[in-house]
Amino acid sequence: MASFLQPSTQPNESGPTAAMKSSELQTALEVETISKNAVNNSAKSTPGVFLTWDDLWVTVPNGKHGSKPILQGLTGYAQPGELLAIMGPSGCGKSTLLDALAGRLGSNARQVGEILINGHKQALAYGTSAYVTQDDTLVTTLTVREAVYYSAQLQLPDSMSKVEKMERAEMTIREMGLQDTMNTRIGGWGVKGLSGGQKRRVSICIEILTHPKLLFLDEPTSGLDSAASYYVMRGIARLDHKDGVRRTVIASIHQPSSEVFQLFSNLCLLSSGETVYFGPASAANEFFELNSFPCPPLQNPSDHFLNTINKDFEKDLEQGLDDAIPTEEVINILVNSYKSSDYWQQVQVKVAEICKEHFEALESRRDHAGFLTQSLVLTKRSFVNMFRDLGYYWLRLAIYVGLGYGLSSIYHDLGSSYGSIQARGSLLMFVSTFLTFMAIGGFPSFVEEMKVFERERLNGHYGATSFAIGNTFSAIPFLLLISLIPGAIAYYPSGLHKGYEHFLYFASTLFACLLMVESMMMAVASIVPNYLMGIITGAGIQGLMALGGGFFRLPDDLPKPFWKYPLYYVAFHRYTYQGMFKNEFEGLKFTNYQGNGLIKGEEILREFWQMEMAYSKWVDLAILLGMVVFYRLLFLAIIKTTETIKPIIPGLMSYVNPKQTFQIMEKPQS
Repeated sequence: MASFLQPSTQPNESGPTAAMKSSELQTALEVETISKNAVNNSAKSTPGVFLTWDDLWVTVPNGKHGSKPILQGLTGYAQPGELLAIMGPSGCGKSTLLDALAGRLGSNARQVGEILINGHKQALAYGTSAYVTQDDTLVTTLTVREAVYYSAQLQLPDSMSKVEKMERAEMTIREMGLQDTMNTRIGGWGVKGLSGGQKRRVSICIEILTHPKLLFLDEPTSGLDSAASYYVMRGIARLDHKDGVRRTVIASIHQPSSEVFQLFSNLCLLSSGETVYFGPASAANEFFELNSFPCPPLQNPSDHFLNTINKDFEKDLEQGLDDAIPTEEVINILVNSYKSSDYWQQVQVKVAEICKEHFEALESRRDHAGFLTQSLVLTKRSFVNMFRDLGYYWLRLAIYVGLGYGLSSIYHDLGSSYGSIQARGSLLMFVSTFLTFMAIGGFPSFVEEMKVFERERLNGHYGATSFAIGNTFSAIPFLLLISLIPGAIAYYPSGLHKGYEHFLYFASTLFACLLMVESMMMAVASIVPNYLMGIITGAGIQGLMALGGGFFRLPDDLPKPFWKYPLYYVAFHRYTYQGMFKNEFEGLKFTNYQGNGLIKGEEILREFWQMEMAYSKWVDLAILLGMVVFYRLLFLAIIKTTETIKPIIPGLMSYVNPKQTFQIMEKPQS
């Protein structure tokens, strides 16, 4: 029964806690003794991470109604060698609590409360913590071995050899039970590969390569069947004591099976941002029973807990249950009972004990691969992804070849007649406008790569500069192929300016344009990450630049507001037209309109096309390459600005409140 429940015993006025059995008190005392021993033993053994939070509130703006609380005064802890499960119905604040503890709250969220690491207010350095997101954002063209090994090369320090990094990667793969799928591609949309559970385990493998002491997992069983969920959670539970490291594992989970529930050490049960229960997972059943909401025989305890506190479907189940207690009242009973129970007192005592213990502060930072190593590894990984992804460049190359044959057949052997002047201009315009326009076709593949970059950047694997360098150099060979092969097919049969030096300039300008468009789309992707909106935005920008480039309307005829100043001077089409037209017409002669004389190409450029002849075609090419650098730097500036401003916003929002907001996660590249 999801929302209205008939209690077996009506609680009295003094509250359900007054009727607690002696067994609950005994259990609480036993758990408290075990917890004290765990703290002392953990302090003496391998250092771990004790995470505590006290009176934690998170609010978000709610329009004209002020702010809306997402988390309301939560207190709890997580300690080494244990798996803490955060459970609750949808919208209860599970992911928000996880993000708050990991320092990943959005810029619009306001956090108030105290979060301590080993009793200290300190940031988690790179390598001491890891965060596995709900979505498996992986490079789908790589095999399991490649994905984990590339990540090991990016994360592990240069002091480790390649052999040691490979051994660490393969050991991690075996720990998660993926040894039989090492050479299987991950797969994605339209490509068969790993199952959902296997992809989730690959994501976990990537994040535990550095042997982090604190591991966050957001809905690790989302979208998996019961069997896959169990194997994933069993692998996570076994991480508690792997590699001689007593890990602190915190996972938000929606509705686990009974087998998965038995793997939990502690349980944090939330409803509407409030704590319904926090304590040993094995004692949660007794807590509900003592409050007159016992779990029926042969029913999954987690199902019973969530059905009891889920008020989403209260109206649907209202009919025929007039004698039942409304879910809102049930939640209030449980919340108030917890706040007056020994479990709540035990949590307060435990948090205070952890804060008083003299734990060593965590290392300020861990070494990772150097900038040069990261750039080389990202270049290689991106090149492999581009080579295997047919939609990234190969499909575009095939279409470009087809268009090249089309151009060579339409403009075959143009000659030097007066009519060939306009024909040559139209051919060069099509190449510099529409062929470069099609460069946005690889934007969806780049957006998928950006998603992987965002996940790895947030976890501190590498910085935006390494990513931009790797993406640039890995794309150069493919863009050279697209420039040379279709370019030669369209250039020579059409009878354009003979001489290999003229063709090389033609191909170089086409290459610079393609690279420039991809650089511009990188900047667009950093602002508009949705690939559909990105394509529309990029197409709109290129359309405006083409109109103001000086071909469809000659430069002297362009309206001065906007089109001439500033669009004509910032549009890359202007410099593409000028460079290609100078390369084509300079040094040639054409029959005049009357057919009784010759016209020099320089005169055609000056009078017919209104080109600026004060500088050479190489200056136009240099300006195009400068635009490539500018848009790549713009992409980096947007990413860096986002990294800098985002952590500041919550602090500014909480400035008016005397309580401080603490940023927990630290990015090593910042």
